[in-house]
Amino acid sequence: MGVTDTGRAPEVKQFDESKLGVKGLVDSGLTSIPPLFIHPPETLSDLGPARPSSYSIPTIDLSGCDSGHRPSVVEEVGRAARGLGFFQVVNHGVPAEVLDRTIAAVKAFHEQPAEVKARIYRREMETGVAFFSNLDLFHSKAASWRDTLQIRLEPKGNMEEIPEVCRNEVMEWDQEVWRLGGLLMGLLSEGLGLSPGKLQELTCLETRVMVGNYYPYCPQPNLTVGLMSHTDPGVITLLLQDQVGGLQVKHDNEWVDVTPVPGALVVNIGDILQIMSNDEYKSVDHRVLANPNQEPRVSVAVFCNPSNRENEFRPFPELISSDKPAAFRQFNLNEYMRRFFTKELEGKSLINYFRA
Repeated sequence: MGVTDTGRAPEVKQFDESKLGVKGLVDSGLTSIPPLFIHPPETLSDLGPARPSSYSIPTIDLSGCDSGHRPSVVEEVGRAARGLGFFQVVNHGVPAEVLDRTIAAVKAFHEQPAEVKARIYRREMETGVAFFSNLDLFHSKAASWRDTLQIRLEPKGNMEEIPEVCRNEVMEWDQEVWRLGGLLMGLLSEGLGLSPGKLQELTCLETRVMVGNYYPYCPQPNLTVGLMSHTDPGVITLLLQDQVGGLQVKHDNEWVDVTPVPGALVVNIGDILQIMSNDEYKSVDHRVLANPNQEPRVSVAVFCNPSNRENEFRPFPELISSDKPAAFRQFNLNEYMRRFFTKELEGKSLINYFRA
């Protein structure tokens, strides 16, 4: 069992105030994980590689998007978004060297001396850049075995605040995400029978936040996780993962491995898009296992959200009928995000809260 709530607080506070992160613990030479990282039995009971399954995460070739093959690509994207809520894309136009540079730069940030990273260790985003371990550290039952560099890409903060070790690579990555994100939102819109520009008209690509996660070697991966099961709160998430693996998606109460495909990017549907699609597209639970390998796992996710937080969001009128009434009530993004960030990550989903 993990530490109790009363016993946990001092240990959590000490860990946070050390500003070392999980990598700092690993570098200290520990051979067992501290109690605050040990998860309860109900979390640990089904950890491990996914069992053989008839489900697999589809890999979609985007090379035909600007040709007569576009309708078949739209069909594939729509089918994946309705089914697993996750898919990988290849031939997406992002050069392989950009993918490699982005992963390497995020890895380089996390592998700097602890005192260098500690300068930006914080839980607030006033500057648009923060290094921390566990967003929900003070809310969760147990901490997860990872560190995070979080950067607000747009609306732009001060780009000079991005650590120099990864600044140019992050800015280059954001340009690629802007282009590819627009393409994907067009395909997803068409997959719902809407105009290609529908999601972008609603500013769904204009707020972008990047998290560069670092999952160091874990000496007891059977007692903790890399990232708790949750759904993403936004419209879509674009994920660049290295080849170490560990990401899993839940489908029909089974965990499915998102096996890394060289050169591919992972795309998943967020809660907001499930709501706007009137339950057509699925925002699904996913998690990351603690890393049992000596080689660290690095991933770079960009969360795409509407920029206008006062706008009212609800299912698209075109997707509502007498046969399929609106499944969700109207709300604004400020209300949604406030609720998301005031509870722990475990079981994170606000879908049911906003049901009509």
